[in-house]
Amino acid sequence: MPRRLEIILGPTAAGKSAYAVKRALECGSPVISCDSRQIYREMRIGTAVPSDGQLAAVKHYFIREIPVTQNYTAGIYEVQALELVNRLFAEGHETLIMCGGSMLYIDAFCYGLDDFPEVPLQLREHLMDCLRSEGVEVLASQLEELDPVSYEEIDLSNGQRVIRALEVCLYTGQPFSSFKTRQFRKRDFEIVKTGISVPREELYRRIDFRVDRMIEEGLEEEVRSLSEYRNLPALQTVGYREMFDYFDGKCTLESAVDRIKTDTRHYAKRQFTWWRRSTDINWISL
Repeated sequence: MPRRLEIILGPTAAGKSAYAVKRALECGSPVISCDSRQIYREMRIGTAVPSDGQLAAVKHYFIREIPVTQNYTAGIYEVQALELVNRLFAEGHETLIMCGGSMLYIDAFCYGLDDFPEVPLQLREHLMDCLRSEGVEVLASQLEELDPVSYEEIDLSNGQRVIRALEVCLYTGQPFSSFKTRQFRKRDFEIVKTGISVPREELYRRIDFRVDRMIEEGLEEEVRSLSEYRNLPALQTVGYREMFDYFDGKCTLESAVDRIKTDTRHYAKRQFTWWRRSTDINWISL
């Protein structure tokens, strides 16, 4: 039988983790996470890692494996995930289950990354200083002017992603999106994508419920414990950025929570926009 890898994808809060565990149990497979934030050890609550019961039901990979101080990229994930998948197939697995909502990581695994130009370190450091002093919104606004396509596609709450796109635009004078050649690298196993579809209003209800539960579970304390690392790329993400603003006195706790809900909804919309261009996803409703 051909080796087969099924990717469970979809917007945040759609129910991917539960469905992935169900499929993994049916296939005798572990779950290979494809989430750019759940891989960090200290970011448990704000990244909505699988529950203790889900983690106990089947073996999970790339969940809380590295510290926030360690740099991690889609390129590193592509290499490590491919090595893991090939090892698991060699051990006798015929079907493997991957699960996640990080669009760039999924594309890196499936197709490989495009060859983007290297930029001077000084430019990146300058943009990082701007991120710290002015916020990601200013950089995102500049990206919108220089590359509207990337502005619509990437997670604008992720400062690292915004800087990566913007630095290429500024250094080359060309849009970041123009370097995406989409010359796919062939994988030697079958990839099947299953998308979890949820009606918008129901998805928003789930997002609101999830954020409220994060607060109850101690999101504020988790973010406070990471304050010394707030400028690292790992912490430039929804749920953490808004809480840091609250700590800085820029907003109340209530407004920070409301912003987390709103920003999470915007992220879910960008996920749909990204995957809408794909014709190889089998969308299902649970």
